[in-house]
Amino acid sequence: MKKQNDVSMFLAGKVISTLARNSNLVFSPASVNAVLTMEAATSQSDSVKKEIMTFLKSASIDELNAVFRRSLPCFLPDGSMTGGPKIATVNGVWIEKSRGFSPSCKDLLVNFFKAEYAQVDFRSTAEEIRMDVNKWASHHTNGLIENLLPLGSVTCLTTQIYGNALYFKGVWQHKFNKSLTIYNDFYLLNGKYVRVPFMTSGQRQYIEAYGGFKVLGLPYRQGGDDNTNRKFSMYFYLPDKKDGLHNLLEKMASTHGFLDRHIPLERVIVGDFRIPKFKIEFGFEASKVFGDWKHEMSLYQKACVEIDEEGTEAVAVSARLGYCTSNGIVPKMIDFVADHPFLFLIREDKTGTVLFVGQIFNPFKCSPA
Repeated sequence: MKKQNDVSMFLAGKVISTLARNSNLVFSPASVNAVLTMEAATSQSDSVKKEIMTFLKSASIDELNAVFRRSLPCFLPDGSMTGGPKIATVNGVWIEKSRGFSPSCKDLLVNFFKAEYAQVDFRSTAEEIRMDVNKWASHHTNGLIENLLPLGSVTCLTTQIYGNALYFKGVWQHKFNKSLTIYNDFYLLNGKYVRVPFMTSGQRQYIEAYGGFKVLGLPYRQGGDDNTNRKFSMYFYLPDKKDGLHNLLEKMASTHGFLDRHIPLERVIVGDFRIPKFKIEFGFEASKVFGDWKHEMSLYQKACVEIDEEGTEAVAVSARLGYCTSNGIVPKMIDFVADHPFLFLIREDKTGTVLFVGQIFNPFKCSPA
């Protein structure tokens, strides 16, 4: 699980540096991990298996499956009926019907990965299948993700699609008072600023200061049956310098065990405390990020996240297509004013699973999806 945290931050670094160096972004490493693990476990190509295991820093398929099994309690069951986060994850697999696919692989997908499985005819109905996958993605994300797979992405040469949809909606353990939300300045990299709504609170907060940055942890309310099983939080990584996010991200992406060593564990008295409300969405195609893969990395993802005084709603869908082709000292009082670019995570604390990663350069300015 610790290695998967490193993979999550490495992936964040690659996506951000390639596609969103100075813009808003959100994506789900957990969703990417799910589709790649399903492919590695059922691929007929030893080289594909090896490449995915290398990327996910796993020694074997059994290790990958063990990580998946360990992560599954993060997503199931939905805790909204007992006051906890509403969370759901769904896997889907579409296999070319003329392709030989062993019963044992189908059994693994259906019974272990709990995937919706379908044998389809990519040869003559590729466009219809693309639209069906997009409808599947929209359905499992409450309509928040549309047109995951662009026109032309599914062709008669497509042999399989591995899909994952992930939905999260959590209420803050301590909600923000809407009457205290006020507009203030958020500073941009070009020296200008925008006026955006900031939430604030006089309560103690989970904050810790490190060399050059601070971390804020905002826990979500747990359900009545979640006290011993899981615990979700959102973390904000705020560099001290207004233009310090790039250097902070590089450190996070290259330092083994960074996340586990930078988690605030105690609530402290806060001085000036403000975090902006925001809603962003982002989409990418992984071949533009991982151009050095030997096998074509046709993996698409779209994600969006919104935070306000009540809590957070976040959603992501990933689809992997295959083709017939070749600790510091906590001060007594600390400020945390997120009025310049910062990075955030949504994480399940007991397993360490990172569900979503994102960065904010300009609240409310949506990046192209």
